[in-house]
Amino acid sequence: MIDFSLPEDLAAERDRIRRFVVDKIVPYERDPRLTSHGPNDELRQELVELARAEKLLTVQAPEELGGRGLTHVEQAVVYEAAGWSTLGPVAMNCAAPDEGNMFLLSKVANPEQTDRYLMPVINGHQRSVFAMTEPGGAGSDPGQLATTATFDGENFTINGRKWLITGADGAKTWIIMAKLEANPHLDGPIPEGPTLFLAEGGTPGITIERTMNTMDRNYVGGHGVVNFENLVLPAESLLGESGQALRYAQLRLAPARLTHCMRWLGAAERAQSIAVEHAKTRTAFGKPIGEHEGVSFMLADNEIALHQCRLTIWHACWLMDQGHKARHESSMAKSYVSEELFKVADRCVQVLGGIGISDETVVEMIFRDMRAFRLYDGPTEVHKWAIGRKVLRD
Repeated sequence: MIDFSLPEDLAAERDRIRRFVVDKIVPYERDPRLTSHGPNDELRQELVELARAEKLLTVQAPEELGGRGLTHVEQAVVYEAAGWSTLGPVAMNCAAPDEGNMFLLSKVANPEQTDRYLMPVINGHQRSVFAMTEPGGAGSDPGQLATTATFDGENFTINGRKWLITGADGAKTWIIMAKLEANPHLDGPIPEGPTLFLAEGGTPGITIERTMNTMDRNYVGGHGVVNFENLVLPAESLLGESGQALRYAQLRLAPARLTHCMRWLGAAERAQSIAVEHAKTRTAFGKPIGEHEGVSFMLADNEIALHQCRLTIWHACWLMDQGHKARHESSMAKSYVSEELFKVADRCVQVLGGIGISDETVVEMIFRDMRAFRLYDGPTEVHKWAIGRKVLRD
């Protein structure tokens, strides 16, 4: 049976979240602490406390860890409402990269690691990073991983360079991907290959070179360039099993792709609402511009795209809720939704005309941030390549 209706309690919670974002969070969009590198930690903490007061903090976390244990479909509804402002997910602690990192740690971390590295993030007291992407190519193709780890029987030593590490500046929980090298001199060597490690921010050997200047500004801490120089971590810093980092990355990425889609759908809706209001009130050639087909057709195209994106997201989420990995469907959703929502934002800029490229509204910021959405968690072309391989294989 196909049922597109929302339970009354979920619809009510969606509306409550939207009111919270509109009333409490949107006013912060002009706050000077929303810098060119994203909101700073002081602003983030202030927003987090607002969500905490409304019992809206980290609602996606498993029930046993203090959250509500939302299904993927429920997350889609909640995150879309939160995404009305790019600061909404920051306040509710469901923004990237923390949301994906919390999901991964809840699946892989042992009890001691959960207490030390995960719970402070769930509770909104600290942030996390996932350090994988490298200047030499490791990113969409993690097989090019150049950061290395060696094990001497007691400690791991990590060396390498990363960049585009979202939220690196100020993060306390670090998930680091490195290629564990074989050590034939150990009795019973552990499996080699791409491996995940946990570390605390500020550990000697972790150096943040700089924060990169990028066109987007919705992530706390921006995107950093990081050096690992003889970073020594104890044996218990191993996250999960050695040599399994790529499998764990896929575990994290499939739902993370969808949560990006959910949040940006809310932002695109916001841009559309601003464009619609402008089209109703701005006049040209004797009538409101919305009555001209050139404008009304753009708004119609946006409405169609928003609807189709929502259905695409919900379908992939439904599959995951049924126990399917849905890697193919989440990949289709990421490539389709990111491209379509960027077109929505672009058309909104066009409808707004001159003010569309100014900061008179948030549309120009949504437009710039939406452009980055087409790249992270896999560029459209990489997803299409994977989709095409599956089509040919099947």
